Formats: sequence, C-alpha cells, structure tokens
Amino acid sequence: MISNKNHKLYKIINSHKAEMIVDQLEKVTSIYKRGKGLLGRERLDDSQALWISPCNNIHTFFMKFSIDCIFLDKKMVIQKTKSNIKPYRVAGPFWKSYSVIEFQAGTIEKYKLSIGDQLYVVS
Repeated sequence: MISNKNHKLYKIINSHKAEMIVDQLEKVTSIYKRGKGLLGRERLDDSQALWISPCNNIHTFFMKFSIDCIFLDKKMVIQKTKSNIKPYRVAGPFWKSYSVIEFQAGTIEKYKLSIGDQLYVVS
C-alpha cells in the first residue's frame, strides 16, 4: 500500500480519453527509492501507482506480484507499454523513455492506454 506519510501523492489523467487512471500516484526520484521501487510491498490497489523518474528500464526481481508499466518521455507521452510483467523479469531499456509508471496488472487494458497517449499529473 502506498503511504502518503512523507510523500506527495498525485493523480494521473489520460488526456486522450479525459479520464483519471489513478488517484494515488507516488513519485520517487532518489537513487535509493528508484532502486527499491515496489520491492517489499504485497500489492498495489487499482487506485495506486508508482512513478519512477528518471528511469527507462525496470526489473521485478523479488517482487510478489505482476505489474503493468508505461514508459514515458519528458513530455509525459507514452513511448512503450508492457502488460502483466511477472516477478523476476526485466523490461527495457527503452531509449526514448525518461520515466516509468508501475500499475496494478490489468491497468493498461482496463484504460486502453497506448503509445502516443498524453498523460497529465496533477496534485
């Protein structure tokens, strides 16, 4: 579960479909937190996601659940999507990407996220 203690939480909106994807987006930027990612967490709720920046690849070593990832450029345009990444896998590097958002598995399909979609993050 994402904790809002000492973290600012954001919301992420897909501008092409004018819909909110998650309302608890946690952004991590420190080397330690980027490396740790979702390790040690039991799961993500469908309203939660982790935004890792800068980042153009991820791993799911030692994770306990599958995730969906979208890789974004600096303008928050989706460059690559990866669905249902199981534990002990690697995704990337994707050279055009600047950051990645990790979601509960099934989010990409549920919201029909695709390459070229413009996302906005609001507080």
